[in-house]
Amino acid sequence: MRVLIVAPTGREYKYMRSTLDAFASPKHDYTLICSGIGKAGAAAGVATAVARSSEPFDAVAVIGFAAGSLDFKQGDVVAPNMALYHDCDVPEGFIPELTDPYNLAGTDSVTVFTGDSFINATSATDIMTRFNCKSAIFDMEIMAVAIAVRDYAGAVPLLAVKFISDVPQSGHNEWSYDEFADSHSDFSPLLSKIESLLNN
Repeated sequence: MRVLIVAPTGREYKYMRSTLDAFASPKHDYTLICSGIGKAGAAAGVATAVARSSEPFDAVAVIGFAAGSLDFKQGDVVAPNMALYHDCDVPEGFIPELTDPYNLAGTDSVTVFTGDSFINATSATDIMTRFNCKSAIFDMEIMAVAIAVRDYAGAVPLLAVKFISDVPQSGHNEWSYDEFADSHSDFSPLLSKIESLLNN
């Protein structure tokens, strides 16, 4: 199976590159890209990788770090089964391709909310209240990647496999995220999770 792995940041790319280089007997053929941070960069990076590839990809996986709600702790590996924009302010029913949830190939019953903003304790609580959910993770790319995969990659399975780097509602901030990310360069748990999910 040909799998496109999307690392939004240079640090995430470096960590996954080292993990792939050291990984013994991978079960799939992996292509790793650094897409760039945020919705626009992620979607453009995926669309470019798909267009430039000589063969189609069979699956796409977005990896890296994400914030989590209070039921998560730093270091948890999460593979959510649904994605939604949290910053898409469109009247209900007008643009469903932007506002409807996107099913992911993960097995954890949790939604990843995507938006072009860092999440703090107040915004995390507001998002979860608005969408009436008790558990969530937050990133800046996955829903945009989902649209790019749907439109340019033939709607192949999309995985999001993330380390929980910070829990804003417990008092973590951007420095908590940065400290965690600096100290967790071994991405083998993320790669092992991808392999497990793709072999189910």
